[in-house]
Amino acid sequence: MRRKLKVGLLGALAGVLVLALAACGSGDTNSGSTSGSSSSASGGVLRLGGFIEPSSFDPALAQEGNYIPFYQAVYDTLIKREPDGKLSPMLATKWAYNADNTGLTLTLRDDVTFTDGKKFDSSVVKKNIEHFKAANGPQATLAVDVKSVETPDATTAVIVLSQPNPSLTVALTNALGFMASPDAVGSAAITGTPVGSGPYTLDKANTVVGSQYTYVRNPKYWGDKLPYASVVMMVLTDETARLNALKSGQINAAVFQRPASGTEIKAAGLQLLGQEADWAGLMLFDRNGSMQPAFADERVRQALNFAIDKEAILKQIYLGRGQVTDQIFGTATLAYEKKLDTSRYAYDPAKAKQLLAAAGYASGLTLEIPVSPAFDPAIYTTLIQDWSDVGINVTKHEYGPGETIPALVSGKHYMAFMTLFTPNDWTTINQALTPTATWNPLHFSDPTAADLVQKIRLAADDAARKGYAQQLNEYIVDQAWFAPFFRFEQTYGADKKTHVELQVEQAVPSIYNYSPAS
Repeated sequence: MRRKLKVGLLGALAGVLVLALAACGSGDTNSGSTSGSSSSASGGVLRLGGFIEPSSFDPALAQEGNYIPFYQAVYDTLIKREPDGKLSPMLATKWAYNADNTGLTLTLRDDVTFTDGKKFDSSVVKKNIEHFKAANGPQATLAVDVKSVETPDATTAVIVLSQPNPSLTVALTNALGFMASPDAVGSAAITGTPVGSGPYTLDKANTVVGSQYTYVRNPKYWGDKLPYASVVMMVLTDETARLNALKSGQINAAVFQRPASGTEIKAAGLQLLGQEADWAGLMLFDRNGSMQPAFADERVRQALNFAIDKEAILKQIYLGRGQVTDQIFGTATLAYEKKLDTSRYAYDPAKAKQLLAAAGYASGLTLEIPVSPAFDPAIYTTLIQDWSDVGINVTKHEYGPGETIPALVSGKHYMAFMTLFTPNDWTTINQALTPTATWNPLHFSDPTAADLVQKIRLAADDAARKGYAQQLNEYIVDQAWFAPFFRFEQTYGADKKTHVELQVEQAVPSIYNYSPAS
């Protein structure tokens, strides 16, 4: 009979890195926006709570997910992504691909000035994108197919690709699209002093690294003013402190890691916001056994999957808020197949033992897992117990706040528990599957997967692309490149004075998605 989690473990419920928002009235959960009409009132302070902060304001070193609002406040992107995921004009008023999708022509605004007085034009686009590529930052793979940037005239920029990249326009709404002043690009000063054309500027006098970041309205902003005169982003790494700050009115909205926090948010009469989004589970980086020889055998990777009681983790740690799955592709992607949510790796410790024995590990196996403070300790405790039940011994490598992701993407570990968003097929592929992907830090390559990726890239239409994408999805599931647990319902809280729009397929709402509620 399956054992229960100890009651003591349930006091620290958590487990998400990146959160998306939705809202509703009366404290109910909803996948839309907050109740009440949006107000056009201008002024006041918006206070947001989070648990991370940027290490640099250089756009080329920007990370996404929870980091996005820090950058959006001061930098505009070439293209804007609306709350529902649709693309709309921002610094680029329109865009179009050439016949073979290897060139994207952007028509640019001619009325934008950076806060240092420099004008925005095509040469600025060229300089920013070239710096983004050269800096090789956390999101460098967004520009992996960018060959060059041409500037036929001041209001036209052409991004030339070495091969088609179906996610380029989405990348231009995120890190690749942030535009800094040409005088600041690549400078040492931009690390702590952002110089953009965004709706706000950083108020350094009222900013304390590790505590809060204060932004004040840019008086010369080219676009419509956002509703708040200033925005304060509070860094509250402790979940309880963040929850108490929301309850006491010190902040207007905050991201939460523990599903149990949602119960308290609702009980306090505040808005509980959430939607099913990211997948949570294990990334098994070392598929050729360069660091952990056992991982070269897919039977070992499959055994790790079979040994995990995903249903129990979802029910007891995530309070049942999610959907068990064996795939990393989300429900809105072409690659998604409903049968892969439950059919491949149902909890079966006996099967796990058989596979380990067949692979030569009948007497046991010792593994190391990095432990991030961003996730509930109960996840690691349960996972280690599950593996212990089939003869796998696990040691932990503990990290402090902000240390885990740099260690993972630099290739220091052969596996890790993580949560990632899956906005579309191509982004997921380039985020986790290709040899240059950020979340493929050991640069594993596979000829079967590479062939399918190329077919997806060159497919004439979505019908053909869907077939190849589903083949790729089934292949990586069968080969156990990952050990997904489930897609979980993310948690966010807001007071009733604040209207928040959910940002589809993004960790947290964009800075543009807040307004005073009527």
